[in-house]
Amino acid sequence: MIRVVIVGCAGRMGCEIKRLLSQQSDIEVVGGVEAPGHPQIGAPLGSGTIVTELSACLTSVDVVVDFSNPVTVVKNVNLCAEGGTSFITGVTGFSAEQLRTIRDAGRKIPVVWAPNFARGIAVLSRIAMQAAQLLGDEYDIHLIEIHHKKKKDAPSGTARQLTEELQVVTGRTEIPVVSIRTGDVIGEHQIIFGGAGERLELIHKAESRSTFAAGVLAAIRWIIKQPAGFYSMTDIINF
Repeated sequence: MIRVVIVGCAGRMGCEIKRLLSQQSDIEVVGGVEAPGHPQIGAPLGSGTIVTELSACLTSVDVVVDFSNPVTVVKNVNLCAEGGTSFITGVTGFSAEQLRTIRDAGRKIPVVWAPNFARGIAVLSRIAMQAAQLLGDEYDIHLIEIHHKKKKDAPSGTARQLTEELQVVTGRTEIPVVSIRTGDVIGEHQIIFGGAGERLELIHKAESRSTFAAGVLAAIRWIIKQPAGFYSMTDIINF
């Protein structure tokens, strides 16, 4: 049985993850964490309760799944590194220093960070890198990302990751990104390769957060078998 604690358990992603994990025979949710003052503090979650600090529910935990915020993630990954607990997060909007801290934790424990847990995004990335290499410098590259109007960071973490990967492959110093925040769009990423007389467009649309939750489930089952390291969805899918 894999024992899991969910940080940010009452948020959009936290609720999707709770729902999916509760249906698994090999996973036990042993507690959750939410911000002080949240109305669900003290409520039951799995075999435990919802508390305000991860340290209060880390006993005999195999994996911490954190969908809170950058500051909380940094604090929690350090706590997990001290105790030897595997750590998974999909939070975005980190500063360079915060991301270095998370990477450094991977020297002590297995850490999975994925701005997007959808399997299709990992495939989109692989195809886009191949397209960039095949099309060459004669093609312009642009990225458009669309999310719901409550999303705080722009560009999205997924867009940042895709543009960084494209920069490495192409040697370009910048890949232009257009960010749109509107309605309740869960997530859409479009990579455009524009050449003379033609245009190639690669699009991924997330229609439900259950897609991301399924990726988190795969990450939970995968991470408990791994040594210390800093991993991504590409590692989990194992292209």
